[in-house]
Amino acid sequence: MADVNDFFANYLPNKLKDHPDLASDINAIYVFDIDGAGQWTVDLTDGSGTVKEGAVDEPGCTVTANADDFGTLLDNPAQGMMLFTMGKLKVSNVGLALSLQKILG
Repeated sequence: MADVNDFFANYLPNKLKDHPDLASDINAIYVFDIDGAGQWTVDLTDGSGTVKEGAVDEPGCTVTANADDFGTLLDNPAQGMMLFTMGKLKVSNVGLALSLQKILG
């Protein structure tokens, strides 16, 4: 299973650095609230995007899951719809959540 902390500390910041167009393509702020792992804000509205620990007050989309289910999503982003329909992955904005595959994959 993927390491959730490593995803936010290393993988995602490096992906945004290597593909700065991702931020402008998505242009939204996400908060990931991962039970058992922590909270992170992914701001794709400023430059090439930033990832930082903690949550902001009014994100465009909040993604909620437990660490095991989010690890499953990281290992296989195609599992996102299944996790969502099973209630294991919750999102506050389905339209913005659809853009997540661009940054997760």
